[in-house]
Order: sequence, then structure tokens, then C-alpha cells
Amino acid sequence: MRGYVELFRLGKTYDTHNGPLVIVEDFDLNLAQGEYVSLLGHSGCGKSTVLTMIAGLNSITTGGVVIDGREIDGPGPDRGVVFQSPCLMPWMTALDNVMLGVNQVYRNATKRDRIDLASYYLNLVGLGSILHKRAKDLSQGMQQRVGIARAFALKPKMLLLDEPFGMLDSLTRLELQEILLEILVRDKVTTVMVTHDVDEALFMSDRVVMMTNGPRARVGAIFSLPFDRPRQRADVLEHPEYYEYRRKMIEFLEGQDHAKIKNTRERDESKTSEPADLSLSSP
Repeated sequence: MRGYVELFRLGKTYDTHNGPLVIVEDFDLNLAQGEYVSLLGHSGCGKSTVLTMIAGLNSITTGGVVIDGREIDGPGPDRGVVFQSPCLMPWMTALDNVMLGVNQVYRNATKRDRIDLASYYLNLVGLGSILHKRAKDLSQGMQQRVGIARAFALKPKMLLLDEPFGMLDSLTRLELQEILLEILVRDKVTTVMVTHDVDEALFMSDRVVMMTNGPRARVGAIFSLPFDRPRQRADVLEHPEYYEYRRKMIEFLEGQDHAKIKNTRERDESKTSEPADLSLSSP
């Protein structure tokens, strides 16, 4: 079944002094337009590698990525990216940081239209009153809001989120999750989010893709969630299937932990069981 976004046999291999190291292998996934999918797995399993390949920021070793019928071959304005740290220009204002991308993508628009577009998305994330405040004077939560506004202002076909709330306090994280979902539902932007937080994945996603441990990480399981949109946190938490899905996801992660321990033990045992070389070298 074809999707609006297609990841087919996506793979990434790095050359090391010990030979090729396969980080991600045969990663297959299709997304419908407007769908929100989270990649969930342990640290180091390749989640961010998959995300940066979709973004065009990391070269693809095998397979490919197709978005709206076009195979990507590098970064582009059709994909907005929000990282854990928004990487703003600290000496520039919130408005000017958003305008950096807007000016590049909408060169033929009038200056007034470009300013209005950037201001509109800064207002949506709750920063309408501090448009002209420098980024270095903003709190971490406000800086991340600027990063989100910057991504949405480009009107991308796809939004890519790499643990966008990971550095925020719990109250700011919950507030930004709801703001982000509100904009995504209105603009119908297809989204992939990397997270290691089960509850965040459950609240935000239409589907959660569980990744196996690396190296050679791939799709291990996919959970399609039954929670309605627009989504209210209280309704999700009270849904009769919420804790069953939560249990299954945690069991999957625990299974990956056990597999890692087993593989490490077997590898250590194989090393200690190798016969010692007792041969004498010639004088």
C-alpha cells in the first residue's frame, strides 16, 4: 500500500576502522497525509538516524524516501525540522529568526507578507508579545517555540521532530505538546517524531513505531492508537485502552533490554571460550 510518505528498505552504513557498521537496515514505513507517527526506542537504536535521512541531512546508504510522489535527494523546504535545541541566532530577535527561512522560501512575496507570515506563527505558539526580543534573552521554552514557529512558517509537507521537548521542564513540555498538536491538526502536516518517552508518544501519535536495538535496527512493532482527534489529554488518559497500549510498549522495550543483555553475555562467553594460543615463537 502506497502512502503520502514512503520509506522503503531505508538503511544507513558507516565505514569504520573495523569495517562497515550497519546502523539501520531495511526500515520500511508508509505514512498517510496528515498522520502523526512517533519512533520509539532505546537511546542509540537509530531513531535520529532515520529522521535525519528523511530530512536529507544524512546520506542514505540503501533504499529511499518518497514524499508526495517525489524521491528526496537532499534537504528542502518541504520538510521542516525541529531539534531538541532550536539553534537560533542569539543576537537576532524572535521575528528575525523565523524570517531567515521565510525570506529564503518566499522570495517573491512582499516584505509585508513575509513579516505577516512569520508573525502569524509566532502568535500561534504564544509569542506575539515578544516578537522583537532577542533569542538570547528568551527562556528555553520560548526558544523552542520560536523553533516550532520557524518550521511551520515554511508551510512544509512534512514536519520532523527530534525529541523537541527533551530539554524542557514538565509543565512547559505539556503545554508545547498541546500547542503543537493544535497547529498540526489545523494544517494537516504529516509528522514524524523521535522520542524515548512512552507517554509522550501515546498522547501525540496516531501510530507508534517501535525500533529494535542497533546495530541493524529496524521496525520491531507498530501500534495504531484509537484516540480521537482533536485530542484532549484527560480523554486520552481515561481511555479504556490507554494503559494496555502503554504496557505493550514498555514490554517491547524491556524485551529489547533482555535481548541486549543476552547478546552481550553470549559475546563475552564466546571470547572466554576461545582456546589460548600456547605456541612458542621461533627464536
